[in-house]
Formats: sequence, C-alpha cells, structure tokens
Amino acid sequence: MVRVWDDDSERGRLKAEEYGAPFEPDLDAAIEACDSVVICSENAHHHSLTLRAAAAGRHVLCEKPLAITVEDALEMVQVCAKAGVVLGTAFPVRQSGAVFAMRDAVQDGRLGRVLMIRGTNRGTNPGGWFVEKSLSGGGAVTDHTVHVADAIRFITGEEITTVYAEADTGFTPGLEVEDCGLLLMDLSGGGFVSLDPSWSRPNKSFPTWGDVTMQLSGTKGMASFDYGAEHTKYYSNTLVRAAQLNWGDDPDELMVLDFLQAVQEGRAPLADGEDGLRAVEIVAAAHESIRTGQPVQVQHVGLPA
Repeated sequence: MVRVWDDDSERGRLKAEEYGAPFEPDLDAAIEACDSVVICSENAHHHSLTLRAAAAGRHVLCEKPLAITVEDALEMVQVCAKAGVVLGTAFPVRQSGAVFAMRDAVQDGRLGRVLMIRGTNRGTNPGGWFVEKSLSGGGAVTDHTVHVADAIRFITGEEITTVYAEADTGFTPGLEVEDCGLLLMDLSGGGFVSLDPSWSRPNKSFPTWGDVTMQLSGTKGMASFDYGAEHTKYYSNTLVRAAQLNWGDDPDELMVLDFLQAVQEGRAPLADGEDGLRAVEIVAAAHESIRTGQPVQVQHVGLPA
C-alpha cells in the first residue's frame, strides 16, 4: 500500500496527484497503511515523525539532515534500534559510481594518505521553509554541509574532528539564516578539508541541483569527482531556469532501492541513522564555530554496541 500524507493538505493532495497515489489526511492511518515510510518534511519535524513511525513498527528513510539537533538525531537512532526498525538517511551522493571509485582508490592505497580535500555544494536559495530557522535549523551550512561531509566519511573512512566556519547573509540580507559560508575541517588521519556550502548561485537561472564536487590530494596521487557530471544542460523559454537532464544512474532511485533491500534483508542501508547523526554533529560544530569565531571540536556521541 502507498499513501501520501502532509500536514498541509493542499500541498499533500497536489503531490499525491503528481505521483498517482492516494492522499491520506490522517497521519496514523497513513503510517498504518504502509510497511515503511519516507520522511520529506521540514527538518524540524524529522524527529517527531520518525519516532511516530518507529512506535508503529515502521521502517524509516529520512531526508537529510537527520535532525536539527544532535540530541534529536541520537534519539531517532536509539528509538529505531530499540523498535527493531531500519533507519536510513537520504544521502544519495553515496550511490554515485564516482564516489565508489574514489573510495576504492583511497582504501586500496593508490592515492596514499589523504592530505587535503576541497569540496563544494553550492546552489540556489530554496526559499520557503528553508529560510525559516525554526523549521530548517539553519541555512546553507545546515542544508549543504551534510552531503559532502558524509561523502568524505564514506570515501576516507575517517571522521571529521574539528570545524572552523564562517557564514553570513551575503546574497539576501535580512534572512533569518546564513546563505553563504566556508568550512575548514580537520580529518582524524591528519588531513584537512575546505568546503563551500553556499547558496551562491543565481536563483532565477542556475539549475536547482548539481554542484557537489570533491578534489582529493594524497601522498601518492590525486582524484576528483563531480556528482552531477552526467547530464545535458537544457535551456527553454518554457522553464523558469536552466535544467540539468541527467542521463546516468539515478542516485535517488538507487538509494530507495538500497533502503528497500535493506528492509527485506534485515541489514543497514548504505547510509544509516548513525551516518545521519555524524553529519548532524558536524553541522552543530560548524554553527558553534560561527557563533564563537573559534575552531570547534566535533563531539561524537557514542552509541551502544
């Protein structure tokens, strides 16, 4: 059974019609009708919706960031584990063949020890609830740090230990949240990372998605990837902005398929709840660094074995 639920009934009905699925206005009835749920709500609601689904024994694939606080993310992981349900975090970048190739090159020693990584995830300001701090938890740093930070953890097998971040509202003054920033981070293996997560692209012309890149330098070689490289640029007077028409594998589809297989096989998905938690820890350290103007050590929360 498939159901679409939204606390905004009009928005939910439109989305249900788009996907040809029934709209269910009652949340408990929607959860009851399904074996698993995909949570695509505002960031602030990820925690409560995940706990509600877990209480009903339903598996959860949750959008990133997993939560807006480390405490909420930790509780989500713990509650799902206690309920015996799978918790996945929506990190489609992990599904990219380029990411797997870079991980293999690092982990089989071809690139040597990781010295430096330069990452980007620049894009446009999404507007709406993304710029309402009570719903999003933060702006560009919250929205765009997590994808690259998770890819770095996945590729290197290392943790990000320290974050120094600066951010501001450089493109749209008066926002509640930051729209540009730069993060400098230390890796547990001794290397360092720079990351630009800014909403710095023109809102009315730049494609919505497609600037997740990484350049990695090691003691034996260098490698780079561009997450959105397999695409055709499309310009049309019928569109508000340019579009990127992907022709390679669809990482979102691969992510959902992996989650469904994880449920069937009783295993963790490629990006699980702990991976989501670690990304939230990095974002929390970044925001603390922005507040204090000082480097901040990432506080990694221990999980029961």
